[in-house]
Amino acid sequence: MAVDPLLITTAFELPGLRVTRNLGIVRGIIVRSRSIVGNLGAALQSLFGGNITLYTNLCERARSDAFDSMQAQAAALGANAIIGMRYDAITEVLAYGTAVVVEHDR
Repeated sequence: MAVDPLLITTAFELPGLRVTRNLGIVRGIIVRSRSIVGNLGAALQSLFGGNITLYTNLCERARSDAFDSMQAQAAALGANAIIGMRYDAITEVLAYGTAVVVEHDR
């Protein structure tokens, strides 16, 4: 029975599936910057307090791009799942996890 491609979880196991091969750590890393116009817009938003949507949208795009990059690296290794997936962000957004091959339990 086939397993859907690239199951991704923050857990270290997938119920009903077993890891048959560990292919190692995969990651996607993205560093983004706002333009000067975007920074000025964000500075204006910060004057009023609350959520700075320009930066929030930038972070969401960076997370999405890092996630996509991590998935592409796992697929290139032949993985059909990523376990222990996490995000980390300081000046960049890093998505990482362990690429594995899983099969249904019998």
